[in-house]
Amino acid sequence: MRRLKAIAARAGAAVMIGVIRALFGFLRLLGPERASDLGGWLLRSASPLIPVNRVALANIRAAFPEKDEAEVRRIARGAWENLGRVAGEYAHLKTLFDYDYHNPDKPSRVEVKGIEHFITLKDDEKPGLIFSTHLANWELPAICAQAYDLETTAVFRAPNDPAIAAVVHEIRSGAMGGLAAAKQGAAFAMQGVLENGGHLGMLIDQHFTRGVVVPFFGRPALTNPIMGKFARRFECPVHGVRVIRLPNHRFRLELTPPLDLPRDANGEIDVQGAMAMMTAVVEGWVREYPEQWLWMHRRWRPNMISAAAREAFDHAHATVPVFKAT
Repeated sequence: MRRLKAIAARAGAAVMIGVIRALFGFLRLLGPERASDLGGWLLRSASPLIPVNRVALANIRAAFPEKDEAEVRRIARGAWENLGRVAGEYAHLKTLFDYDYHNPDKPSRVEVKGIEHFITLKDDEKPGLIFSTHLANWELPAICAQAYDLETTAVFRAPNDPAIAAVVHEIRSGAMGGLAAAKQGAAFAMQGVLENGGHLGMLIDQHFTRGVVVPFFGRPALTNPIMGKFARRFECPVHGVRVIRLPNHRFRLELTPPLDLPRDANGEIDVQGAMAMMTAVVEGWVREYPEQWLWMHRRWRPNMISAAAREAFDHAHATVPVFKAT
């Protein structure tokens, strides 16, 4: 029976992979604009019926207590539409990024602000860290790095569904540079990238149970400290990159100058302070374009924060991002 169940499970997974590939094939036939429109319309329309929409609404209310209920629901619908657009655009990741920094006036779907920082990262012969957030189509920075030969490994969390994870990995592998799955033992692979002078890109805006406590929209949030730890160990530049969804199916990528991270009494980068500063940058981005952020995950989990960490948070000073002169 166990063998039959294993065979059935493998057969089911193969069928699901075939279905997902067929769906992505259909989206490729539509083209990037119509695929984006279809995905956005579907999730925006269905969002009131999706149970996790309650999480999104609660998060928005807590982050923006000054906004009325109509505005809260508008932001939530916009966030679902953005997520649907990202799903529709996945089938076109190989061709979605079309910016040419050698010919910046050429009409393109994507524009890039801060391209000089990309060039500096590529030419400085040092490791580097790039943090980002689930804003607009958050896959584009890794594609941009690949397009301009910036040796970068993107850290990603695989989808829970194995069939979707398999197809998404195929698409990402064809459009991006190095990939590192966020799983047990991944830190050693990530460290190896930096030891070899490479660059590491990571989304830092999701809950991490064993994380450090940082402020996010005025509330304590547990955040993965790995970028702060690597910044401390390697003393390498740390940049932020965001994507903004523009009208007419266009995007803008913005790479910040390197952050001037806080240091401890010994002159070494303070890990918790570093993560607080990176998170402050992310909060500023989300405040500017709240309808393009992923509000559906449980970012704040106060029951997982110890009393001592909560007391330290209550007495901490606000973190203001500081960038180095370039």
